[in-house]
Amino acid sequence: MVNVTIDHKTVQVPEGTTILKAAAAVGIEIPTLCFLKDLNEIGACRICCVEIEGKETLAASCNTKVEEGMVVYTSSLKAHYARRMNLQIILSQHDFRCAACQRNGTCSLQKICADMNINDVPFHQDYEKNEWDMSFPLIRDAGKCIKCMRCVQICDKVQSLNVWDIVNTGKRTSVGVSNMKKIAESDCSICGQCITHCPTGALRERDDVRRVLDAVHDPDKIVVVQIAPAVRAAWGEGLGMPQELATEKRMAAAARALGADYVFDTNFSADLTIMEEAGELIEHLTHREEYSWPMFTSCCPGWVRFIKSQYPDMVKQLSTAKSPQQMFGAVAKTYFATKVLAEDPEKIFCVSIMPCTAKKAECALPAMDDAGTGRDVDVVLTTREFDRMLRSELISPASLPEEEFDSPLGTASGAGVIFGATGGVMEAALRTAYYVLKRENPKPDLFRIVRGLDGIKEASLEIAGIPIKAAVVHGLGNTRKLMEKIQSGEAEYDFVEVMACPGGCVGGGGQPITEGREMAQERGEKLYALDKNNPLRFSHENPSVIALYDQYLGSPLSHMAHELLHTDHFWSRLN
Repeated sequence: MVNVTIDHKTVQVPEGTTILKAAAAVGIEIPTLCFLKDLNEIGACRICCVEIEGKETLAASCNTKVEEGMVVYTSSLKAHYARRMNLQIILSQHDFRCAACQRNGTCSLQKICADMNINDVPFHQDYEKNEWDMSFPLIRDAGKCIKCMRCVQICDKVQSLNVWDIVNTGKRTSVGVSNMKKIAESDCSICGQCITHCPTGALRERDDVRRVLDAVHDPDKIVVVQIAPAVRAAWGEGLGMPQELATEKRMAAAARALGADYVFDTNFSADLTIMEEAGELIEHLTHREEYSWPMFTSCCPGWVRFIKSQYPDMVKQLSTAKSPQQMFGAVAKTYFATKVLAEDPEKIFCVSIMPCTAKKAECALPAMDDAGTGRDVDVVLTTREFDRMLRSELISPASLPEEEFDSPLGTASGAGVIFGATGGVMEAALRTAYYVLKRENPKPDLFRIVRGLDGIKEASLEIAGIPIKAAVVHGLGNTRKLMEKIQSGEAEYDFVEVMACPGGCVGGGGQPITEGREMAQERGEKLYALDKNNPLRFSHENPSVIALYDQYLGSPLSHMAHELLHTDHFWSRLN
């Protein structure tokens, strides 16, 4: 243990502790910009600089370790003026038109400048400009980049894709796409983790709000909205709503207030996905010699992009089942349009509200147009866009009465809602596979072994005499480790669930940004609570899904089901 004094407060901390962490232990918050715990502790921004008694130069508190007897001043006159100067230098190289920035109000640089009472920039302003493909789902604005390197580190160390890199040198040092590629040429999975870890508005999703507003005000359009399971666990965060008010029923009411004609729950099509994917798994398990192993889930588009670019020889092992988003779009523009509404499918404008940035790319794939009316899903909005849209339309969701989702595509089971958490797809699929093989339901929580935030989880089980070796992985860095083990023969599995984002969809790249906190665990717990309180715990007991098969699809894996609910993953390398 080491004894140090920070701002006249004595604290004892383990040897090797940084000044930043030691200060936090006694309630002293030192501002940071570039710092990401265990990922980016490079002291690049110098905002966390402090004065150490007896030393002439200031030190970055994020990577300077305490020493016995050290005396530290976090806001001495010297440290205070240096911090202000560093902020003003950063601002001189930053496009600070904050009012027109998506991160206005949630920007770390903006907050620190306000806290430090920065109200002028005495230096000539000269910020970088860049050309960018504005049709790509992920947008980079070089003028707002502060060169903190967070995007580089999160992509390298957590997602293992190395999309971002340092370019140029000296005064011209910047961040750009690795190997001088265009973003569309890179191996970007569009997971959006660089967006949620960027402290400014340098990285953001493509804004598609206007397209939705145009459709809402088009009298010839029937706007059908679906809302993903993970959105309900986070949508209130971006609006400052307490958890008890940010309910799924109030979320449905908010979507209607925006002008949607029908609001459905993507949990319905998550149940539908389970019916198809569980059926596919059983087909594989009972005809082992006909397939390559393991079978991988296919509901995460970030993961699908990853396997296509990194392990193209294993793409054939992906489930052919579409994601819940795309299944919903296909059903909405066929069954719902013709059998329920008796309307021309061309009138249906399908909007997805998702926790994901990769979904924006998924809905545009040529293979996702099986309803025959163009795209099955017309527009994808992230959770952040949904929140921004509510604010721009002057809607106060907290004051809205709760409303139910519409029927018949709004009924969902607890198995559908846990899709948003890592392990949820696996657990839901195993519940239904158990029923199909044994003709009886398991205890709903029998497969809870696959829950939790361990990077890689394994489970060995037996159902109706059939052994099943399963694995669950989240985060693409963890996924790469698992794939290497599978390729080398070190590990063998029958069924593997992969989610690109840490924690699963609840930690998705389209979720509200909470600086300095990873929210996946808290959000995931909300989904498991909703599952536990749902009277329906199994996808195969969803009455709306049963009716859809009886009236339209026939049965899981039928010809019609394959036409609408399955896809071909081989049409291109990445997309």
